[in-house]
Amino acid sequence: MPREIQPVVFVDGVRTPFAKAGGAYASTRADDLVVKTFRHLLRRNPQLSPADIDDVAVAATTQTGDQGLTIGRTTALLSGLPSSVPGYAIDRMCAGALTAVTTLSAGIASGNIDIALAGGVEHMTHHPMGAGMDPNPRFVAEKIVDPEALVMGQTAENLHDRFPALTKARADAFALSSQEKTVAAYANGWIQADLVPVAAIGPNGTTLVTMDEAVRPGTTMQALSVLKTPFRPHGRVTAGNSSGLNDGATAALLASESAADSRGLRKKMRMVAYAFAGVDPQVMGYGPVPSTLKALQRAGLTITDIDLFEINEAFAVQVLSFLDHFGIADDDPRVNPMGGAIAVGHPLASSGIRLMTNLAADFQRTPSAKYGITTMCIGLGMGGTIIWENLNDDRRQA
Repeated sequence: MPREIQPVVFVDGVRTPFAKAGGAYASTRADDLVVKTFRHLLRRNPQLSPADIDDVAVAATTQTGDQGLTIGRTTALLSGLPSSVPGYAIDRMCAGALTAVTTLSAGIASGNIDIALAGGVEHMTHHPMGAGMDPNPRFVAEKIVDPEALVMGQTAENLHDRFPALTKARADAFALSSQEKTVAAYANGWIQADLVPVAAIGPNGTTLVTMDEAVRPGTTMQALSVLKTPFRPHGRVTAGNSSGLNDGATAALLASESAADSRGLRKKMRMVAYAFAGVDPQVMGYGPVPSTLKALQRAGLTITDIDLFEINEAFAVQVLSFLDHFGIADDDPRVNPMGGAIAVGHPLASSGIRLMTNLAADFQRTPSAKYGITTMCIGLGMGGTIIWENLNDDRRQA
């Protein structure tokens, strides 16, 4: 007999602090970062028996070395889950963790699994972007992909070209806001609530990493305005209005609503709809626009129904192109209330779950908000979007 569609809920999410590439985690293994997040999630949810987890999916963009060997399975075993719990690896570049969540959620919705762990990791110290990559020469020879599409910073410059209203001044102002909101969120203790402290061995011994390494308090527009433009002479994309190169891991606990209720697990958000879409790889950052339009259509909603937005800040211009399309102001307080990747970093495949963990925290502080979006651009010209319903209002918990 066909199974009924099961509502999928986001129970909990955590992450390591994000370090700079070459920074605090230089001597720490990528898979160990994932293990720390999984173990922390299980400690935070003691009602859940590890044996009740039906599947584990962990994303990494570069699946070699300490990010290889079917990392979803190895980290499950390293985390102390029973050998009966399976696991697998997944890759959709920057949207790896987001895809781990949607893939597992499809299994939950169809009734084939009840409870799952999703994760994402990128150790850009050990695996620099593009390391070991061997693009098929036909991509360029047959003009399937312009060579510029293989350089993410160049695709951001292309977005500036395509939309002249997206000026460098606006990008710098948005970047400054991201830094300021992140500093304020730390001051309020909002970010620390979902961070997993990591003991890391460095040249001066063991240190406990308790906050994101890339945050730059005291950033000013003047300082941002004079930064070099590495992707184009006299360009508009700088290290100040882009995310950095980072190391870090994230994890999320997902369940069917009935499985969460039967185990007394807190339900933070309910998945409403999700979508992925492709765009011209030369303007990769525009991907969240069509993926969001598609997700809204599937949910029967419009952008005016969305109360909160967590948009990955791969580049400021990419977020601004999304805001302009939907008629949202650059400084709209609903957008990235705790700051974003420009300040905290973007360890590629891990970032999708950071967006969800942030949104769950946004929802908790704003119980009147009903719907929120997590969305991000994806390398080679894609976007991914998930629409979530807030369950912090007691009336929605039922």
